[in-house]
Order: sequence, then structure tokens, then C-alpha cells
Amino acid sequence: MHNTVKNLLKIKSNIKEYLDELNTNNYPKIIAVSKTFKIDMILPLIEFGHIDFGENKVQEAIEKWTEFKKDNSTIKLHLIGKLQTNKVKFAVKLFDFIHSVDSQKLAKKIADEQNKINKKIKIFLQVNIGDENQKSGINKKDLRHLFLYCKELGLDVIGLMCIPPANIDPDDYFDEMKKLNNNFGFTESSMGMSSDYLNAVKHESTYVRIGSSIFGQRS
Repeated sequence: MHNTVKNLLKIKSNIKEYLDELNTNNYPKIIAVSKTFKIDMILPLIEFGHIDFGENKVQEAIEKWTEFKKDNSTIKLHLIGKLQTNKVKFAVKLFDFIHSVDSQKLAKKIADEQNKINKKIKIFLQVNIGDENQKSGINKKDLRHLFLYCKELGLDVIGLMCIPPANIDPDDYFDEMKKLNNNFGFTESSMGMSSDYLNAVKHESTYVRIGSSIFGQRS
């Protein structure tokens, strides 16, 4: 069994044990963040039956996944990195989920491009939950305005996404995100990475984005 599959199974086991402790069965989908890794590292996971994969950069994803997805229609590709408006038309064609919508300008461009090809992308609104200047994401006070604008555009907004501040206990941030998500009536949320996915699971994240714990450290 390939190491990536062993690592995935270990993560699944960790989540199941933790959910058993919490006495809940809110099992999240695991997005294997395959950015910078080539298809030969990803293939064992696909052959194992894993379908959710995450990429940060549109151009890298185009080169890696375009032909492969044509023959593997079950794969769900998630754009988890910042999306520039000049790359939207390419992203809309390739990706099934976009986790990083944080402005009206970006929302409008996505709506325009998906209407051209009659495709409906599933959207997460990225929240700058720690109010960090260096991070992307909409400020909490502007979130409702962006959400209502997305609804006007007909975008399929399914939940909220965040990246909490590094080197700080993420529980308070995940708890705040859970409350925000519930306030908007969303059933999906994108929270948790290799270092904090169990914390995110505790706060009912439905998608966790895990890279290094599956693929190893990037060179």
C-alpha cells in the first residue's frame, strides 16, 4: 500500500476515533491538497477511491488535471488558493468547488464565466476570521453584504471557509466560524488543515483541507 493511502487511512482513523469521543457522526470530507505534487503521487489515492483534491494555483491545476479529469469524471477538484480575476474563466472550466471567494468583483466574474458555459460551481466565501492584514478573506462585518450580492448573481454559495492565525489555538476561531455558518443557514464549512483538522472537526467542519499529512512535506 502506498504511503499516501496509509496516511489517508490514518487521518480517517483519527477522525473516527475523535468523533466517537464526541459521540457524533459528523464525518467531514477530506480534501487531499495535492498542490506541487505530480500525478504519480496522486494516482494511488485515486486508485484507492479518493475523489476530493485541492489545488492552490490555476495554471498548475490546468497542466496537471485537464486531461486526467476527462477520463475520471468522479473526481472533485477544489480551488483552495487565492483566485485572480484574470484566471477565473480557466478555473470555472476545471474546478468543481472554489473555496476562496472574498470580493464582489471576483463573485461577478465567476458568475459571468459560469453562465457562459452553463456550469454551476459550488462556492465557499473566505472569511478573514483573524482580521490579519496579510491574509485574503472578507471581513466579518462585510460578509452579509457579499453573501446577498452572490445570491443576486445566482451563485451557489454553500458555506464559509477560513484559515485561522498560525501558532494560536484555533478553537475560538473555528467556534466563531461555526456560529457564522449557522447564522447564514449554511450546511457546509471548509475549515481545518494538517495541523488543526481535529479542532475543525470538533466545530463541525464538513471539508478539511489536508496536504502534508497525506503527501509529506513539500520540497
